[in-house]
Amino acid sequence: MFGTPCEEYKVNPVLERALDRIFILHADHEQNASTSTVRLCGSSGTNPFAAIAAGVACLWGPAHGGANEAALNMLHDIQAQGGVEKIGEFIKQVKDKNSGVKLMGFGHRVYKNYDPRAKLMQETCNEVLAELGLGKDPLFALAKELEKIALEDDYFVQRKLY
Repeated sequence: MFGTPCEEYKVNPVLERALDRIFILHADHEQNASTSTVRLCGSSGTNPFAAIAAGVACLWGPAHGGANEAALNMLHDIQAQGGVEKIGEFIKQVKDKNSGVKLMGFGHRVYKNYDPRAKLMQETCNEVLAELGLGKDPLFALAKELEKIALEDDYFVQRKLY
């Protein structure tokens, strides 16, 4: 795109819609660190690209965007230990308070029940994966199976980890 400006770039409509949804769902979600950063940066008169880049940079580190990174690391760890077949063992470790193993990517500081954004985000994710031909990626299969088990397990349901 940047190397050949004379070629017309056509935006994939599935990816465009996904990005629109993601930005709207995140921007319209309380006054968190990245939202505040985008608003502050934008108030100085900078262009929208710089403001959004600042907001994305604000996600770096454990305080704001760290939960996403921790969830991905957890999935990679389970995958390295054997993937979907090892989810049962992983769940047992999570339930053992002495193991120190945590289920990442479930629960939310603000929402004590299911995050209302999650269903739309999941639909969007599935659309993008299908569009890019990644719907059968082993890591996504692992994530979906882990979600299914956690949402049906009384241990997690009682603790409102959605």
